[in-house]
Amino acid sequence: SSDLKSKKNFARRPSRPQNGGQTFDFYTNMVYNKAESRETEANMIDINLIRTQPDLVRENIRKKFQEKKLPLVDEALSLDARRRALTQEGDNLRASRNALSKQIGMLMREKKTEEAEKVKAQVNADAERLAEIEKEEGEVSEQLKKVMMAIPNIISPETPIGKDDSENVEGQRFLEPKVPDFEVPYHLDILEKLEGIDIDSARRTSGQGFYYLTGDVARLHSAVLAYARDFMIGKGFTYCIPPFMIRSDVVSGVMSFEEMDGMMYKIEGEDLYLIGTSEHSMIGRFMGQTIDEGKLPLTLTSYSPCFRKEKGAHGIEERGIYRIHQFEKQEMIVICKPEESAEWYDKMWHYTVELFVSMGIPVRTLECCSGDLADLKYRSVDVEAWSPRQKKYFEVGSCSNLTDAQARRLNIRYKSGKGTAFAHTLNNTVVAPPRMLIAFVENHLRADGSVEIPEVLWPYMGGTKEIAPKK
Repeated sequence: SSDLKSKKNFARRPSRPQNGGQTFDFYTNMVYNKAESRETEANMIDINLIRTQPDLVRENIRKKFQEKKLPLVDEALSLDARRRALTQEGDNLRASRNALSKQIGMLMREKKTEEAEKVKAQVNADAERLAEIEKEEGEVSEQLKKVMMAIPNIISPETPIGKDDSENVEGQRFLEPKVPDFEVPYHLDILEKLEGIDIDSARRTSGQGFYYLTGDVARLHSAVLAYARDFMIGKGFTYCIPPFMIRSDVVSGVMSFEEMDGMMYKIEGEDLYLIGTSEHSMIGRFMGQTIDEGKLPLTLTSYSPCFRKEKGAHGIEERGIYRIHQFEKQEMIVICKPEESAEWYDKMWHYTVELFVSMGIPVRTLECCSGDLADLKYRSVDVEAWSPRQKKYFEVGSCSNLTDAQARRLNIRYKSGKGTAFAHTLNNTVVAPPRMLIAFVENHLRADGSVEIPEVLWPYMGGTKEIAPKK
């Protein structure tokens, strides 16, 4: 990222607190302790954290403006105490059973049949109680799992505190945003004059939220994806094409239940969901695996179509191809050791910025506030592109560090000389052409209605240097 020359720096980032490293260090240092424990439930945070620092967990919930979840902390503590009591009682009964079994054998050898029968009766009574304990323990563990899955991940000290996306904080700007001396039409009007999009036919075949891309615009769409693929391969990432459908246990591992309900399409009659982003199946690929430390970090870039419900009504600038049910995207995924994830987080969003700058599209970064973070996220930054038409920036990608929240839910570990530990997972949008196309045509539009193709895309466009309106 050193070659990126920021024209302006509107760094209104919140200052790091004096103890700012403690939360992150907690993840780094705690990970080995938890890996040795018997608790391997699919939670977002460590049960040991709730036991030892419940006030920290409550304060984190308040920072996310989710006060309705505060009772979950006490509920988790109560269920955890009950489960541990049941576990201890069960362990005691098993130890007693082993001792009594040896005693029965000794009494039988000594022909003390009456005494042996009394001990057998005790063993049978203990066995009945043990069956009751195991059943209750399973029920309590399931209740605890549901509660723990709803408690949000600890957020970063760098995360600004705010209720929603209106309180996100601008970071840096890259390239000077410009407004041409001619009117920039709505992006659908630009694309239609280029004979590159057909919304009406898509409404007839598929309904609202779909489109056909045609001609040079369709080629531009594919060219950007191919360029993004090669750009990430050049950064040392391994290219992947994942499955486009995943099972429910993967879905619940990569996102919260609220997100799943608002995004995912279910395949009727099957335990399969269409992916909302390739991150879902890419992270799910390592579910239940223990990765050798020498193979980390895993740096992967993946192509996939994405399918989203996109519930809710949106303004005119979010119609067209801004919010749609189906699109294609190039993604980047990193699985690494806890002490490496902060560095990878910075690298990843810089890669997206570098890609857009290389195509001549001005962008800025926006630090997501606490209320705008999904429950699994530790920290997140949006990359926004400049819109000459709207004279403002709009989101084209998002980079997130989830620390070990996803790894816990999917049981993704790594093995080192210290033992096994949960890995950290990160994801970031390289480019998603629907929104990129809006930024592209607006920033490269000429007064005559033609769209200039930047030099980095010429090889992917067969040498085509512009797309001109059709007569």
